[in-house]
Amino acid sequence: MQVPRTQTWFRGVSNIRGKLYSVADFAAFQGFEPIGPGMERRVILIHDRLIEGSAILVSRMLGLRNPETFTLEAGEDKCRPWLKSLFSRSGGTLWHELDLTMLVRETRFLEVGLTG
Repeated sequence: MQVPRTQTWFRGVSNIRGKLYSVADFAAFQGFEPIGPGMERRVILIHDRLIEGSAILVSRMLGLRNPETFTLEAGEDKCRPWLKSLFSRSGGTLWHELDLTMLVRETRFLEVGLTG
């Protein structure tokens, strides 16, 4: 369900450990299909040092990986400055390095409400 008078990628507010967090659908924010229901989806909290009370919803998390097993494929994405580099891994899976500092500086990420 769409939160009234907000961007389509804004999913709402969640109470996590007694604190309220605004939750953004990270895929929809980037222009992709919104993340659907599922057991693998996760909410990632952004540290308060960067922005207070903010989180992103992702389709799944796979845990930590050894950086030595990745191959650099491309540098920064000019249209999405919060994606630093693109890496590949055996099997052809592509991975993006996420720069949360750049994401929380993105005006569009900060302005969830609709005007007018």
